[in-house]
Amino acid sequence: MSSILTASIGRKLLMSITGLFLISFITVHLAINLSLVLDDSGKLFNMGANFMATNPVIKIIEPLLGLGFLIHILWSLNIGYQNWKARPVRYQKTSLSKSSTWASRNMLILGTLLFVFLIIHVINFFLVIKFNPHLMYTVTVNGIEMEDTYTLVASLFKDSIAYCILYILGGLLLGLHLSHGFWSAFQTLGLNNKYWMKRLQVIGRIYAILVAIGFSAIPLYFIIKF
Repeated sequence: MSSILTASIGRKLLMSITGLFLISFITVHLAINLSLVLDDSGKLFNMGANFMATNPVIKIIEPLLGLGFLIHILWSLNIGYQNWKARPVRYQKTSLSKSSTWASRNMLILGTLLFVFLIIHVINFFLVIKFNPHLMYTVTVNGIEMEDTYTLVASLFKDSIAYCILYILGGLLLGLHLSHGFWSAFQTLGLNNKYWMKRLQVIGRIYAILVAIGFSAIPLYFIIKF
């Protein structure tokens, strides 16, 4: 097992598996976050957040998700370093641009910037919700008392233009990262023939655009309306 993980294909395989796992989380996370703009009362978002916080299956997946993020980030740094070390001379920019996209050549930079955004995001929301619930209000929705996560999230968007801009930037960076990472993950898993790759690349670009627009639309909504 250790020999597989130290080999180049093993590292890429682990990156692909954790990447696809994180893509599924991003999709669910975006779907719940979009309820912020669908219901100003906060009822819909609070119900979604409460479901994610209390569902026993989610509680099991949550530490796996954190581990997935950690492995994906550390392995990306390792792969980026190994690629840099194995490159004796810098490739000419002209040849690079012909054979690959900007996102594919800068996945390490994109991943690092996303990691910085993730830390800020975790500090502002996850740590408060998970470890400082006394700082939050509670509401009753359909007879169920729950933490008022909507007020915590919406208040930051309403009160901080800087965070809104940061969130938009994070959404755009995530879209760029996914524009290559989506189809690259499937390629590593063996779907690299001409028939599948062309379709996966198109699906990947569409998915990346939808994710970037979806996450960016949330702070833009609060900037425009409030």
